[in-house]
Amino acid sequence: MKIHPDNVRTALVLPGGGARGAFQVGVLRAIAELVPHGCVNPFPIISGTSAGAINSVVLASKARRFRVAVAELENVWGHFRCEDVYKTGGPAMLKNSLHWFMALIMGGFLVGTPKSFLDNSPLRSLLSRNIRFPRIQTAIDAGHLHAVAITAAGYGSARSKTFFQAAQGVQAWSRTRRTGVRQSLNLDHLMASIAVPMIFPPVNIGGEYFGDGAMRQATPLSPAIHLGADRILVIGIRDEAALPAADPDHPQPFPSFAQIAGYMLDTLFMDGLYSDLERMTRINQLIDSVPESARSGSLTRMKPIDTMVVLPSQDLRMIAHKHIDQMPRPVRMLLRGLRGKAKSEDRLLSFLLFEREYTRELMELGYKDAMKVKDQLLDFVTGKDVPRLFAPSWVKKDLSRFE
Repeated sequence: MKIHPDNVRTALVLPGGGARGAFQVGVLRAIAELVPHGCVNPFPIISGTSAGAINSVVLASKARRFRVAVAELENVWGHFRCEDVYKTGGPAMLKNSLHWFMALIMGGFLVGTPKSFLDNSPLRSLLSRNIRFPRIQTAIDAGHLHAVAITAAGYGSARSKTFFQAAQGVQAWSRTRRTGVRQSLNLDHLMASIAVPMIFPPVNIGGEYFGDGAMRQATPLSPAIHLGADRILVIGIRDEAALPAADPDHPQPFPSFAQIAGYMLDTLFMDGLYSDLERMTRINQLIDSVPESARSGSLTRMKPIDTMVVLPSQDLRMIAHKHIDQMPRPVRMLLRGLRGKAKSEDRLLSFLLFEREYTRELMELGYKDAMKVKDQLLDFVTGKDVPRLFAPSWVKKDLSRFE
């Protein structure tokens, strides 16, 4: 059973965020409860990056039974352990640390260049057991799905590449530094999209090595638009409220490596989305300012796109800090070494803490935040009239200067 009009294609965009991706599952759980029982996937277009790509592919592979797909995501995220994602044993962590140390002091001779800080082969095994990629085409052929996309970044070409699987008629695209390529999605595409730079190893696809799709994804809403979206639901993974400015009377300590790494990941996963929302707002206002009867030239080929953004109402770093003791001891020691004398490494921790106590709390937060806007969310998903932009107040405040 479909719940949206055939002439309205609602896209779901799921950015990356490591363990923070559990928040997205909580929002999806709320949607699954709001829509009628037995309905098929309510998102004809699904686009994901990094951890969001995992959630996207699971939804696409089970598009005929939306509630079942969400339930499976809940089950996996709700039982996560770090050891399910990357090797956490003391010998493995020690071996990896020594490899990096020897490579640095010997210039890569004898021991070779290390591929990453962490070995995520356990995650590959987990995904291979739980995702049936051929079912994606089955869902497309049955009309339960129009398109699904996974974005990765090519190290050789220095391009953002979106691999998509879609119905007939959807065309590939090519822009400066970003392309869309039609391919049958497989595990390599997924592992490439989640290959966070330095932390997880790159993946070879077609002779080129790829890493986390957020690295070159300056326009994360673009794949959904190219695939034919009329409106876009974005489930982010960061509280967009700005932190207070530094106090000159209390100078901050020199940033630790863990703080810098966490800052880089935070920027990598979310800053592009916020910039793209600004562009979307400007374009929508430009189109809406011209009556349809008076549009000419390129304006006749443009359409405004409604956007809804669901973001965490709490700082996920604070939640991660409560659960730091659940992280395996060898990983805690590694983070402590990266942190130095700094008080915490909560930002980096919030991305790497794949422990069920933490992910379950994020899922519950996502569910509650979605239920706070359940009426607007249901209207958006079912194709009813909605505002051009529905977002938390702090996001709308920053965008209000365009009005």
